[in-house]
Amino acid sequence: MGTERAEFRNTLSTLELSNRPDEADCRQRMLALLDTCPDCFHRHAFPAHFTGSALVVSANGSRVLLNHHRKLDRWLQFGGHCDGEENVLSVACREAQEESGIDGLVVASARPFDLDIHEIPAHGNEPAHFHYDVRYVLIAPASATVQTSAESKEIRWFTFADLQDWKLDPGLWRLVMKWNALATRRSHAGANGRSQEPESRS
Repeated sequence: MGTERAEFRNTLSTLELSNRPDEADCRQRMLALLDTCPDCFHRHAFPAHFTGSALVVSANGSRVLLNHHRKLDRWLQFGGHCDGEENVLSVACREAQEESGIDGLVVASARPFDLDIHEIPAHGNEPAHFHYDVRYVLIAPASATVQTSAESKEIRWFTFADLQDWKLDPGLWRLVMKWNALATRRSHAGANGRSQEPESRS
């Protein structure tokens, strides 16, 4: 097992998920895939392969940036295939920059913020399969400007209130609400004079 693959396995294994049973189940399936499928970081690995994605948040943490994915026709966070890259955080950063057009995104924590497994419907010559998605949070600079890529119909900033009545995928809703809870705690800590440094979710 290569160094990055081994480090990724160790990171997954040591995440604190005692209060996150859905993600704990995802982790077990991810570890099993990692141990049994040599090509699990390649998109040709079926029925499942790893992907990396990122929830892009505003500099003050009050908004999230989502894209209306052209192929899947739904609102999603930014992300994509690893294409052989075993550093999944690097994949998430690359995809977020390419799809949002934002330079200078800052990693909130190098450890995954969320784990999710979801089915991708059959398309063209690709059979239905599963994305084992490892998710991070990236913070946009205050001066960020966005640019819609060819993969998106639209990208848009949302406040948490904006999304209350939206029918987001359950995994994305969980991701957004987890960040909302963290941003709220950071805001309260700042009001009380304590540090507002991003905290790890593990």
